[in-house]
Amino acid sequence: MSQVANLALEGGDPRDPQHSVLGAGAEAVETQMLRAAHDSSVTFEEYVYWAGITRAEEKVANERFVAAQGPRTFKSVIKNRFSKGAEPVSPVISTTDEKYALDEKTLDTATAASTNNTHDMMRVTDAEWKTASRALRTAGWSSVFYLVTTDILGPFSVPWAFAQMGYGPGIALYTVFGGLALYSGWQLYQVYMYLDSDRFPMKTYADAFFRVFGSWARHIVNILQAIQLLLTVAVLILGNGQSISLISQGRLCFIVCLIIFMAAGMVVGQIRTLQRFGWLANFAVYINVLILIFCMAVAASYPPNYATVEASYGPAFGPGPVHTYAGMPPNGKATGGTGFTASLNGLNQAVYSYGGAMLFISFMAEMRHPWDFWKGLICADVFIYVLYMFFGIFVYSYQGQYSYNPVMQGLSPFGWQVATNVMNLVTGLISAALYSNIGVKVAYVEVFEEFLGFPPLTTKRGKILWTVLIPIYWVVAWVVCAAIPQFSLVSGLVGAICILQFTYTFPAILAFAFQIQKDAMTPAESFDPISGTYSYQDRGFKRWVRGFMVKWHLNTFNFIYFLGALVTAALGIYSSVEGLIEAFDGGGASSTSFGCASPVA
Repeated sequence: MSQVANLALEGGDPRDPQHSVLGAGAEAVETQMLRAAHDSSVTFEEYVYWAGITRAEEKVANERFVAAQGPRTFKSVIKNRFSKGAEPVSPVISTTDEKYALDEKTLDTATAASTNNTHDMMRVTDAEWKTASRALRTAGWSSVFYLVTTDILGPFSVPWAFAQMGYGPGIALYTVFGGLALYSGWQLYQVYMYLDSDRFPMKTYADAFFRVFGSWARHIVNILQAIQLLLTVAVLILGNGQSISLISQGRLCFIVCLIIFMAAGMVVGQIRTLQRFGWLANFAVYINVLILIFCMAVAASYPPNYATVEASYGPAFGPGPVHTYAGMPPNGKATGGTGFTASLNGLNQAVYSYGGAMLFISFMAEMRHPWDFWKGLICADVFIYVLYMFFGIFVYSYQGQYSYNPVMQGLSPFGWQVATNVMNLVTGLISAALYSNIGVKVAYVEVFEEFLGFPPLTTKRGKILWTVLIPIYWVVAWVVCAAIPQFSLVSGLVGAICILQFTYTFPAILAFAFQIQKDAMTPAESFDPISGTYSYQDRGFKRWVRGFMVKWHLNTFNFIYFLGALVTAALGIYSSVEGLIEAFDGGGASSTSFGCASPVA
C-alpha cells in the first residue's frame, strides 16, 4: 500500500475562505451538509431516491455538455478525459446509462420538495446546496487512475513475500488478492452510485456504512481507521528508522534512529491542510519509480546483503548460495517463520500490497463524472498487478531467500544502500506526515469533537489543540514500533488487523447488506419527498429474506467472501504473532524492544 495518494487530490481546502464558492453563507451550508450527512432519521430508501434524482440530473447535464462540445473526435476525447479539470463543474454521467434515469414528473416533484422537506434544517436553497455539493468535484477518471495507483502501489515488500511462498503460491495469491481487491472496489463504486446525491453527498468510507447499517457502523469504521493510520505511521517510523541505521552503518543507536524520524514527523505533521502538497505527490511517485529501477539493476549485478538479513533473521541466513523455489520453501529457508507460518506472513504482505480501498469513496466524491470511476479502477489495478509480478519475480530470482523487506535495505553495495534509503526517507516522511494528519483529524472529529465537545479545528482553540495532539500521536506511534522492531512482521500484522478489513471484509458485508435492502424495494413502494416518508410493503426479517432471494447467488457469494476474509484475517494475525514470538525467542534477531542493536546493521 502506498501512502501519498491523498496529496494529489485536486482543489483547495474547503475550509479555506479564499477557496469558497459560496461566499458569506459557506459556513451555514457546510454545517447543514455535515448534519445531513449523519442524520439518523434519513432512511436507506430516501438516500436511494435522492441519488436517483442526482444521477438523472447528471444525465441531463451530460447531454448538454456533449451537445456543446460538438462532434466527438479522437483528439477531443483524449483532451477531455485527460484534462486536470481545474474548473468545478456539475458531475456528469454517461448518456447511455439509463438505470439511474427518472421521469420528468419525478424530477418536478423532487424540485418542489427541495425547499419543503423535513431535512431542510437551515433553509439553505437548493441552488446553494448543489453548489456546495459539486464545488470540489474536479477530478477526471485519469486523475482517479493516478490516485488509486499511488494509494495502492507499494512494491517494496513483494520480493520478500515471494521468498516466503515461492513462485507458484506467490503468483497465485497476488493474482487472487488482486482480483478480489478489484471486486471490492467495484462494490464500493456501486454503493456510492446508488446512495450518493447532491442533497446527501457521500464523502468518506464510513459514510457508506452509516447509510447501510447505521451510526454504530460508522463509529466502528472510524475507530478502526484511526487505529490503522496510527499503526501505519508506526510502520513508517520503523522502516525509515532502519534506513537511517543503514546510512549510519550502525554507528547510531537504533532507538535514536527512530527518534530522529519521529522528531522530523512531528515538525512536518504540524501542517493542518494538504492543499499545498499536490506537487509532492508527483515528486514522491517519481522517486519510488527510480528506487524500483535502481533495485532491479543492483539485484541483477551484486549479491544480496547477507549482513542485513543475518542481523534480522539469525545465523541461518549468513552468506551462502541463493535458492529459489517453485513451491513453498522448506523449513528454515524463509525469513518470516517456518513452513505454513512463513507462507501466511507472505500472504499478509500480499494483503498489505493491495490495501487502499479505504480512500475510494473519497476519490469518487472528488470526481466531476463519478460514473467513470470504474475506468480508473480497472486500469490502476491491472497496472499494479503487472508491476508487482514483474518486480517481485525479477528480484526474487536474483536474491532468493535473502530477499528483504523493504527491498532497498537488502542491497549489498553501500553506496546504493545510501542512495535508495535517502530517497525512501523523503517519500516516507511525506507519507508519515499525511497519515498522521488524517489520523489525528479522524480521531479529533469523530471522538473529541463529537463526543467530548472539543472545538472545531478551524477555531483558534482547535488549532492549539492540533499543535498539542500531533506530538502525542507521533510518540504513541514511536512506542509501538520501538516495542516491536520487526518491520515485515509488524507491517503484516497491520495488514491482517486493519488493511484486510477495509479492502476485503468490510466491502463484502457492505455489498451484502446493500444489495438486500436495494432489492427489497418494489415498484409498489414509493418515497414522498414532501413528508419524507416511505410506503413499505413489509418490514423486518421478512423483508430481508425477500431482498436476499432476488439475487441470492450474488448475496451468497458476498457472504462467503465476507467469511473467507474473516478467516484470512485470523490466520494473518496468528502468523504475525507466531513470527514475532519466534523472532524474539528463537529467531536470532539482534534487535530488542527499545534497544540499541539494529535489526539491519
